[in-house]
Amino acid sequence: MGEKKDPTKLICKNKKAHFNYRIEDTYEAGIVLTGTEVKSCRQGQANLTDSYGRVKNGEMFLLDVHISPYSHAAGFSQHDPLRARKLLLHKQEIKKLFGKTKEQGYAFIPLKMYFRNGKVKVEMGLARGKKLYDKREDIKKKDLRREAASEFRRKNR
Repeated sequence: MGEKKDPTKLICKNKKAHFNYRIEDTYEAGIVLTGTEVKSCRQGQANLTDSYGRVKNGEMFLLDVHISPYSHAAGFSQHDPLRARKLLLHKQEIKKLFGKTKEQGYAFIPLKMYFRNGKVKVEMGLARGKKLYDKREDIKKKDLRREAASEFRRKNR
């Protein structure tokens, strides 16, 4: 009777992030967008592949996020699909992340983009790049899990 509706609606997810990086910490950040960018996000026209966060002049920016132009807007009011977008984080968080990303091997990677209560949010992860042998190990574990699940299904028929 009193079902609560989940206030978050997923726009897009960075599927390669967990494969290429070991995520150590996550942060939720707001993002500064224009009107046509928000409308494109509502249509699910965003892509986080190969994007990353960078600190410039004490502010955090999200680079290489592709948000497609809004299909119903007039040509003169369109946005640049690959422009740098400002992330809304607290100063203390930005300083902490700036220090961490200066260390060897750390990066600030977007994991997913979603709507929360009508606002576009980005879940960012402080990540360390995986080596090739780590990726092979993950693939091996995934294959073993898949084989075990199929064997379990086969026995329970």
